[in-house]
Amino acid sequence: MLSILALDPLTEQGLMWTPILIVVLKILVIFVVGLVATMFMVWFERKIVSGLQNRVGPNKAGPWGMLQTLADGMKLIFKEDLLPNRADRIVFRLAPFLSFVPAFLVWSVIPLGGDFTDGNDGTVEWFGETTRVQLADPPVGILLVLALSSIAVYGMMLAGWSSGSKYPLLGSVRASAQMISYEAALGLSLAVVLLSAQTLSTAGIVGVQDGIANWHLISTGFVPFVIFLIAITAELNRPPFDLVEAEQELVSGFNTEYSGFRFALFFLAEYMNLITMSAIVVTLFLGGPQPLFEIGFLPGAIAGTLWFIVKLLAFLYFFVWLRATLPRLRYDQLMDLGWKVLIPLSLGWFLLLAALREFSPDGDAADSVRVVLISVAAGVVAMGLFMLALKVSAKNRAARTPSPDRQGVNS
Repeated sequence: MLSILALDPLTEQGLMWTPILIVVLKILVIFVVGLVATMFMVWFERKIVSGLQNRVGPNKAGPWGMLQTLADGMKLIFKEDLLPNRADRIVFRLAPFLSFVPAFLVWSVIPLGGDFTDGNDGTVEWFGETTRVQLADPPVGILLVLALSSIAVYGMMLAGWSSGSKYPLLGSVRASAQMISYEAALGLSLAVVLLSAQTLSTAGIVGVQDGIANWHLISTGFVPFVIFLIAITAELNRPPFDLVEAEQELVSGFNTEYSGFRFALFFLAEYMNLITMSAIVVTLFLGGPQPLFEIGFLPGAIAGTLWFIVKLLAFLYFFVWLRATLPRLRYDQLMDLGWKVLIPLSLGWFLLLAALREFSPDGDAADSVRVVLISVAAGVVAMGLFMLALKVSAKNRAARTPSPDRQGVNS
């Protein structure tokens, strides 16, 4: 039974005292590192954005202002926690935790390091026990990530609904529509990675990316990576997709009625989700702890963690750069991009790679060219029919809408 439920090499021989202590240590490290990383991310974003905008940024609390986030957090904890009169008290209190807890749980299946050099499988030796540098490696780890990322929308939806106010409700409706629209494109781009890796285990996905040429960024043709990156930006409500918290239209969106510690939970969840989803991108497309090149004086496990952190910081800087650069989209542009561009493109790319895998498994050039040509022809026909359907729909909609002159006559 233990072999069936084993999520880590530690549990294969049963749970003794040393494995239990190692698991507890992993949990504590993930909890502490998650909170500290979130604090660092808030400071990191404020400093980078201030530099890009030729400002100073935080510079008073601690060296280079690094303790400013801690000071702000303490202020929020001691602020009065308000509860609107028309709020649903139970759901209003529960909603922040539905956003915060899933962001933490995703860390449990992310490989944060390990020795993947020279064909190793990422396991390390701690206190005489063989384990992985992650809390658990379930056989369906990536599905767990998708499930937890989907749960986060309930926090925003229920927060807006339970506030008893129209602007938070509008923000929660936007959050629901935005998440649903981009979840499909995200899932299809992820399916391409799973098709290539042939496993749902996060450690297994990292293991097959041995070498830059085998990174899924390259082996899947770069397009799924771009789609996944755009989709998670929308899922995270990051600019230019931050219409859920559009202050010019919705005051502050779904969290308008929140204050004090409950608002701090939403704030922490937003930045922790940014870090966790960046870690997922690194795991899926950039080899996770797989090294760009070997560092001779460092053991493989430590070098793996170092490479993971370097890749993670690169993505975090990219998201901050987007925030400081791009203006917010209109809501119709957001929906059009998700439904009319990303979903058809991700579906078409998945079908193309599946056809190549089925009809050209050996990578024969002639077979590959034949499959690509047939797929492109089918894609052109499908796109033509899609554009024709849009044109007919627009024409019918215009026919049903009375012109201004006719409206004046009828009145």
